Amino acid sequence: MIEGNCHHCGSALEYVEKVFRSDTCPECDSDIYCCYNCRDYDSRSPNECREPSAERVSVKDRRNYCEYYTLKKSADARSGADKAAEARKKLEALFGSKRK
Repeated sequence: MIEGNCHHCGSALEYVEKVFRSDTCPECDSDIYCCYNCRDYDSRSPNECREPSAERVSVKDRRNYCEYYTLKKSADARSGADKAAEARKKLEALFGSKRK
């Protein structure tokens, strides 16, 4: 059993054998086979990946063809961009939005 969480919404994911490139989150429809859900994703590493043999992937939240992909088992697998969006929502709720 392979278990992880969606990088976008944090929903629990379970797969019997493996994650396929076409798999999407049942809650938010985000791609699962992407860098943000991979155990080797690291924003501080070269190419944002700890796997030195992996080719560079420019769009981290979309499905790709990386041969080294393994679903991240972290309880909090959401991307930094999603965390920033969540923080922005909290600030807007606190101070109110000034946009027209």
